[in-house]
Amino acid sequence: MVLDAVELEIVSRKLSAITDEMYFAIQRASRSAYVKEAADFATAILDVEGNVFAYPPSASFAFLVDCNYRTTIEAVPDLEPGDVIITNDPYRSAGLATHLPDVNLIRPLFHEGRIVAYAWSFVHCADIGGAVPSSMSPALTEIFQEGLRIPPMKLFRKGVANEDLLDLIKLNSRVPDITVADLRAMAGALALGEARLGEFIGQIGVAEFHGHVRAVQDYAELRARDILRKIPDGDYEFWDYMDDDMVSRIPVRVRVKVSIRDGLVALDLSGTDPQVKTSYNVPSAGQRMYWLTFRLTGFITTQAPDIPKNAGIYRNVSVINPPGTVLNAEFPDAVNLRASAPYRLFDSINGAFIKAVPDLMPAATGGTIIPFAFAEALEDGTRKVEVVQPMKTGMGAMRGRDGVDARDNSLNNMRNHPLETVEGHSALVVTEYDIRPDSGGPGQWRGGVGQMITVRSMTDSGVVVARGMERLRFPPYGIFGGKPGATLISIFNRGKSNERIIAKIHELHMAKGDTLTLMMPGGGGYGDPFLREPALVLADVLDGFVTPEAAYIDYGVVIRDGAIDEAQTRTVRSTRNAAPAADFDFGRFRELWEAVFDDPSMLELNRRLMRLRKSSRHTLRRKLFETVLPELADPAAIDLTGPLLQTDLLRTRFAEALDALLPAIEKAS
Repeated sequence: MVLDAVELEIVSRKLSAITDEMYFAIQRASRSAYVKEAADFATAILDVEGNVFAYPPSASFAFLVDCNYRTTIEAVPDLEPGDVIITNDPYRSAGLATHLPDVNLIRPLFHEGRIVAYAWSFVHCADIGGAVPSSMSPALTEIFQEGLRIPPMKLFRKGVANEDLLDLIKLNSRVPDITVADLRAMAGALALGEARLGEFIGQIGVAEFHGHVRAVQDYAELRARDILRKIPDGDYEFWDYMDDDMVSRIPVRVRVKVSIRDGLVALDLSGTDPQVKTSYNVPSAGQRMYWLTFRLTGFITTQAPDIPKNAGIYRNVSVINPPGTVLNAEFPDAVNLRASAPYRLFDSINGAFIKAVPDLMPAATGGTIIPFAFAEALEDGTRKVEVVQPMKTGMGAMRGRDGVDARDNSLNNMRNHPLETVEGHSALVVTEYDIRPDSGGPGQWRGGVGQMITVRSMTDSGVVVARGMERLRFPPYGIFGGKPGATLISIFNRGKSNERIIAKIHELHMAKGDTLTLMMPGGGGYGDPFLREPALVLADVLDGFVTPEAAYIDYGVVIRDGAIDEAQTRTVRSTRNAAPAADFDFGRFRELWEAVFDDPSMLELNRRLMRLRKSSRHTLRRKLFETVLPELADPAAIDLTGPLLQTDLLRTRFAEALDALLPAIEKAS
């Protein structure tokens, strides 16, 4: 079916309006803060092949379109009107659910006795059981520790709830009533979607409806390819790092080769580091999916904000994602922190695009989001869990524009929680919630600053669980003379005698009066900071984004008594010996790390590791790195800058350790 532009726009908006009504129905009827405040949920309508053709404009996540819905649908045969499929299992759903708290529902939509579409929704549940409150910790080592696994099965049969299954879910959740209330809200929204779609089909007929569904996806495919043709044909390689896998202090590298041919994009992830023993693995089932393509989603929708968000966008994208890497989990790998590695892939694709179309791309974002929760013991022995805040970073600067401050929407758009709600529902006081000065990367255009927060426990039974803690050692990169953003800092009892810096958190036990401070990274800067207009630097100082000390050191602007000392500023700026600006500034730590562990050597190491059985890879990899750099064996070793200065010695050790790996491979194989 060929639709003219006006008809296509009308149809697309009508379909998205149906999903928007479903979306707000969930938000109104739900009970959890994850839904009502953070908006960590979505909904959509799929065609009979399981492809998204309508997605809500109001959804916090713009990238959940690229999913494998078909495997879950086909796993539950004999669907009838009123049935609703449920699953949260990453392996049985082939990556539709990517960790256990994300519970997915799918309802077949019938018209005159035949399935004409499917309605879908997911909600991030506050707790689905497992080892820790909120069901997420980076330290978990297999999916059995992460909570209740629900394979694709019927939650509703002919409109009647499976109360036995609901009881089982309640039995495994620390907040059972809230969890089940969210599921019922989802089911109600799917029924609403069936009613609204039925009204639309009644107006135009089934055959024309299916034609419209194909047409809007075909249109999105053509629009997306036109956007991707802005990228010159070529192969562009880039990589970035997770700080570590939590059980060791060894960085995990995410590497991509982006190949562009006439608007067709291929992502080759085969150079990425092996799977880890903790929960950072991505359950992608080796296929293209949203955690791997969402940087492309951001690029396309930024260049074409009016493009319909449907599966047609991704027809131009293919992925090479072999088993064995952190981006392709294999059962029973733990997966609940599956967002961290894709965030580094996000920054890697961003870097590859900077090489191709520098004027269209920003520096790196702050690169992490930390939704953290506070649990406390109740008098009956149970635990109460409250989400505190999804802590956000700043966005990277680009030519002509500073990065967005304290609100990185490129990774996701989870909203902040009202502090009154947090304090009213938990034994927790928020003593500070603000921007973090000097966290944005200096540049002619400044990187956006991150957030910061301090909370104080009002109970002796407080436990903080936090996920997504990255950018502790590898800062967000600046570009074309711009400097990196600040790294993440977390401090226990700041300013007290027992103050200490904390790395990644599994469970942080807090007594009454203890505090936790999170200082989020900022985005990278763009361009030489000494070319920034002094008036803009002064405005940043007055607004609290930049301190007077940083104005002088980073920007060469002297500020006295709230005004620019123009004579001193000219002197400072004129006497600087400026080095040629590199395309990328990754910060001192990455520079030292890669002076030892360079790209060719790491590719060779991974080729050798992949010849091992999965059970041997992590052990031998860890042994190799800790032989080269013994300080990596120290759990408290966050700053390794000093030891890495022994470049020649470490390179010799690395070459010897790499050669010694060959006999180990033969033995383990």
